[in-house]
Amino acid sequence: MTTTTPKVFFVIGPAGSGKSSVSRQIARRFGAAYIDKDTAATGFTELLLKLNGSDPNERDNNDFYQSTIMPLEYAAILDLTRDNLLTGNSVVLDAPFGKYFSDNDYLTKIRVRHQWPEAELVVVHVRLAGEALRQRLISRGYPRDEWKLSNWETFWAGAQAHSCHWRGATHIDFDNSASETDLTAFETELSLNKP
Repeated sequence: MTTTTPKVFFVIGPAGSGKSSVSRQIARRFGAAYIDKDTAATGFTELLLKLNGSDPNERDNNDFYQSTIMPLEYAAILDLTRDNLLTGNSVVLDAPFGKYFSDNDYLTKIRVRHQWPEAELVVVHVRLAGEALRQRLISRGYPRDEWKLSNWETFWAGAQAHSCHWRGATHIDFDNSASETDLTAFETELSLNKP
């Protein structure tokens, strides 16, 4: 019986870039577990914010969320990733990860901290031009996007200021400006970048 090394796809990009659509397509194509941070944690996050006397939709400028709750959200999805990898399943992680971009050794650290078995790591950078992204945020109408839209210049500058250069992974850009997600170019680049 031959076994293949499972993959972990980190699908990253600013809010509204289409991470979820791209993530689901990748999960379908590779038969991978799909883990969305919002699905895994939003109910608990909103409750904790309310109990702290905070607006449950304000996270970008909430110190309690940033310092206390967000690390727990990421720990939860990284532990779920470990559980899937241990059964041989590839995983697609749908989460921004922006706070961790500045640590180039982040992947090495989480592999140890969360006791991941061997896996091929792929960082998928979902790209979308600013105005198209703003229109998507308006269209989806999420309460948690209100601050981003009200402070668009600040949000967009911040989204552009930090790039991810994590070591130990294949990095692939995914242009998500088309009306439908097409994995053809992504699969070609992935096959060309096999370790």
